Parts: sequence; C-alpha cells; structure tokens
Amino acid sequence: MADRRSMARAAGGASALLTGLLLSACSFAPAYAPPQLPEPLPAAYKETGPWTPAAPADAAPRGAWWALFGDATLNDLEGRIDQANPDLAAALARYDQARALLSQARAGFLPDVDYDGHFTRNRQSDQKKLPGSPTFVSDNVVGGEITYELDLWGRVRNTVKAERAASRASAEDLAATRLSLQAQLASAYLSLRAMDADAAVLADAIAAYEKALGLTEARYRDGAATEIDVDRARSQLETARSQQASTLSSRALFEHAIASLIGRPASTFSLAANPQAFPAPPPVPVTAASDLVQRRPDVAAAERRAFAANARIGVAKAAFFPSIGLDAGGGFDTTHGNLLSAGASYWTLGPSIVLPLFDAGRRQGVARQSQAEFDEASANYKAVVLSAFQQVEDSLAQCNRLATASDAEAKAADAAARAQDIALKQYRDGATTYLDVVTAQTAALDAKRLLVGLNSQRLQASVGLIRALGGGWTPGTSPDV
Repeated sequence: MADRRSMARAAGGASALLTGLLLSACSFAPAYAPPQLPEPLPAAYKETGPWTPAAPADAAPRGAWWALFGDATLNDLEGRIDQANPDLAAALARYDQARALLSQARAGFLPDVDYDGHFTRNRQSDQKKLPGSPTFVSDNVVGGEITYELDLWGRVRNTVKAERAASRASAEDLAATRLSLQAQLASAYLSLRAMDADAAVLADAIAAYEKALGLTEARYRDGAATEIDVDRARSQLETARSQQASTLSSRALFEHAIASLIGRPASTFSLAANPQAFPAPPPVPVTAASDLVQRRPDVAAAERRAFAANARIGVAKAAFFPSIGLDAGGGFDTTHGNLLSAGASYWTLGPSIVLPLFDAGRRQGVARQSQAEFDEASANYKAVVLSAFQQVEDSLAQCNRLATASDAEAKAADAAARAQDIALKQYRDGATTYLDVVTAQTAALDAKRLLVGLNSQRLQASVGLIRALGGGWTPGTSPDV
C-alpha cells in the first residue's frame, strides 16, 4: 500500500508540474507574414486585348482547360497523363514523402512508450563472483517505460508547423508538375496539328507544281517555252517536296514527345494526320491581376516554403533552452521466485532535464542558418511572383499581337493566291514569262505557310497564357494536412 500511495503522490506532483509547464509554454518562431513585394500587386494587366478579355475569376479556364481547343483527341490524351506519366508519379511520391515527414513530426506531441522484457540464465565467473554466491543466476524482467518531452519552447510545435507547410508546398509542387505536363502535351499536340496543316498546304502546292511542270514541258516541246522555264518549274516542285519532308520530320518529333508524356514507348504510338484538327486560336479569359498569386501552384508552394523556414527559426532558437521531459517506468524484476509477485515490482517516475552549456557555437550557427534560409525562401517567393506576372504579360502580348499579325497575313495570303492564278493564266495565254509564275507561286506558298505558322504561334501563346494564369489549379485543391 505504501508503494501505491508513494506512486500516487509522485504522479500527482508530476501532473501538476506538467500542467504548469504546458500553460507557460511559448514559441520562439517570429510572427509570420507573407514576404512583401517591392511594389503592390497591379490592379490589371497592361497587355490585355480582344483575344484576352478580362473576366471574373470564375470564368477563367479551370479543370480541363484544354477543352477550350475543342479537340476530342487532345481531351483523351490529356486524360492519360494522370494514369501513366512517370514524372507525375515521381512528384506524387515526393508528396507522399512530405506527408510521411509530417507524420513523424506530429509524433512528438505524444509520449514514447517502450516495452522491455528478457528472460536469461547466466553463469557467473568463478573468479569474479562473491564467495558463497551461486554460479548460475536467472534474470527475468518484464517492464515498460514512458518518456515525454515537454514542449515548453515550441520545438515540437514549430517542427510540425514547418513540416505541415512543407507538405502543402509539396502538394502545390504536384499541382505545378501536373499543369506543366498538361501544357507540354497540349503544346506538342497543337504543334503536331500545325505540321499536319503545313504538310497539307505543301501537298496542295506540290500537286499544283506538278501540273505547272507538265504544262511547261508541253510548251517547251511545242517551242513556246524555254529550257530555263522547265528547270524553274522542276526546281519549284522539288523545293516543295523537300519542305514537305522536313515538315513530316518535325511532326514525327512531336508525335514521339506526346508518346513519352502519356507513358507510351514512341515505337508503339502514332496519331493519324488530320489537317482539319488544326483548331482556330480561342480567346482566353483572364482573371484579375490580384488573383494570380492565389491561382498559381508554384507561387503557393514558394509562400509555404517561406512559412516553413520561418517556423524552423523557432526550432533553432528552442535549442538554446533546457530540454525537459517526464519519464515513467515500471515492471517486475526477479532472479528467482514468482516474477509477477508484488515483491518483484519496481517503478520510477519523475522529470528529467538537459541543459545546454557549451557547444562551441553550433547552436548559434544553426540559428543563423535558419534565418538565412528564411531570407532565401522570401527572396525566392518574390522572384516567383515577379516571374508569374512577366509570363502572363508575355503571353498576353503574344496572343493579341499575333492575332493582329494573323489577320494581316490572311489578307496577304488571299492576295497572293489571286496573283498566282492571274500569273498562271497569263502564262498559258503567252502574255508573261514563267519567271512571273514562279514568283507568284513562291509568294502564295510562303504566305499560306506563314499564316499556318502564325496561327500555330497563337495556339502556343494561348497554352502559355493558360499555364501562366495557373491553368486548372484552384485554391483549396491541395489536401488538408
């Protein structure tokens, strides 16, 4: 009974001590605020235009943003990224690692419980044992121990805060990786369709040049054309064939890139040519400039890393103060007789303290390092935000300026096509030389191919703008950790 009363008094005292210490617990992490930019966020983007209209945030492309291009094949390909892309799988594994680190940090809130049990039979040295003591001795122990660190200075709490922020940053990294891969796939697919359209333009030109060469050879046989005219027509035809082969070579590279993005070997993947699948560039609605830092996962990740670095300052400062714990243990220990009898019991209960005295400046160095890491994370956050606004403005300028260029080039292509028809008709009638035909055909083909190229650039700018605006990522999509 006496042992039980003593244990109860010790437990009560320890409980009172624990309560008092926890109530006075503090944290040495500095008060956190997101790093401030050199200037306030702009109220609006300066490069908006008719092809990038400003709109409320809920109208911005989210979720399956690639559906803006209206291509069922692209929609299907984008859906395969989550299933088989190895880069996305690696990003998911990194997020799982961050979650595991958070679980490890949270374990500091609870005591460690250990069990100790062993049953041994020992022979003592004849030259070491005391006179009269037995040669063979048993040692049977069944017991356990509980240890708990009192988080007086916020070391555990700030560690958990830091790991939680790091886990959320990893979740945003995962979202950024997914968005990047989606944009890469859309860019490669639209480039492939641009190659299809360019190849179709060249195929039409090759068919026309073959007819022109036949006409010129017939006129040469009749004495109405010179050998120079024949060579010019043949050179025109072979140049177009060479350009078509180069276009198909570029198309193959984009097809291979798409295969890798969806986790397929390039040797087993192909997409049929379809010039009609080359879409018209869509207008991309734009969110308010102030919403950009909430929409982009890389910005959110950079901010969470700054928060984590701020919390780790508190962890480093807590190391200057005593580590106080509460230890409790008990069990049964005997060398003979009934192991579980009252006489074989033992217990221990009480606080422990470790006071740092001298470490040659190690803790001070860790504290300076943590402050420098926070400064680095803050600077990185500012750089990511500034880069985000630059990328949006760049894409806005491209979308709107290229639209103007495309409209002008469409008119130029129409005029060049009419000039080509007129020159060929006049040549048939003998009113002009074949050099005028070649000049008109070259101008017409160049104008058509340039128009395809400009529309391709506009599509790429649209993808770039959606990516710069944060794509399908929205606040709150990362798991609550």
